[in-house]
Amino acid sequence: MTVRGRDLDLAEPVLMGIVNATPDSFSDRREHATTADRVALGLEQVAQGAPIVDVGGQSGITGVPEVPVDEEIARVVPVVAGLCAAAPDVVVSVDTYRPAVVEAVLAAGAAIVNDVSGLLHPEVAGLVADAGAGLVIMHTRSRPKHKVLDDGLYAPAGGVVADVVGFLRRRLDAAVAAGVPAEATILDPGPDFAKTPAQTVEVLRHLDQVRAVGRPLLLALSRKDFIGAVTGRPPRRRLGGTLAAVGHVLGHPGTILRVHDVAGSRQALAVWRASVFGTEN
Repeated sequence: MTVRGRDLDLAEPVLMGIVNATPDSFSDRREHATTADRVALGLEQVAQGAPIVDVGGQSGITGVPEVPVDEEIARVVPVVAGLCAAAPDVVVSVDTYRPAVVEAVLAAGAAIVNDVSGLLHPEVAGLVADAGAGLVIMHTRSRPKHKVLDDGLYAPAGGVVADVVGFLRRRLDAAVAAGVPAEATILDPGPDFAKTPAQTVEVLRHLDQVRAVGRPLLLALSRKDFIGAVTGRPPRRRLGGTLAAVGHVLGHPGTILRVHDVAGSRQALAVWRASVFGTEN
């Protein structure tokens, strides 16, 4: 993929680091409280092996109001600008779905918009197209900041996997119709979003059907609730479960792994690569 002049080689799995420009992330402490701290964290993740850094100004915590748009912009734009200035070759992604924020971060140099709402606001696709940026389209059946856990949610439509595939195909078609080139799109099956742990695991067991849509996949597995359900561990103690989930999805081109622990995930990729291709590769 090429997004805003930045090349991404997706022949092998690629790591996406996470910079939370928020005071209330579900999985991070508050040790990165300033713009300088957050830019430094992003640069550290790049040095550890992540060619993409995803910046978020609103946590995924549910049951609380959305952050005001102006506040989200104030949180993320300085981090985006700082990363782009310090490391011009790095692909900066922003986790947002609101058009005003999208417009601001693209102006600041972001190369990818990571829309976790499933294009709740269709005009986001047009803004991305005008900027020549990349777009992540995620599957979800809930509004942002709302939790939906329903064992029977997908039963009438043939199951959660069929719902994910159909939803992503429709949203992909809508994005392309708005002017986003298909080759600038990435799909995310949305682990934990409007899914019980069992439903998330079902999707991960059948990723071949999601890959058949024909676009690279962003897999945000790090510290997720489904890992906590399996292991009984709180978010910051889910590294072992995260690495097991990472290991499960390797072996396919076009895979982007969104992770908190870039160094540990890079080790997992190195061992996978050695075991598949031999240590000389």
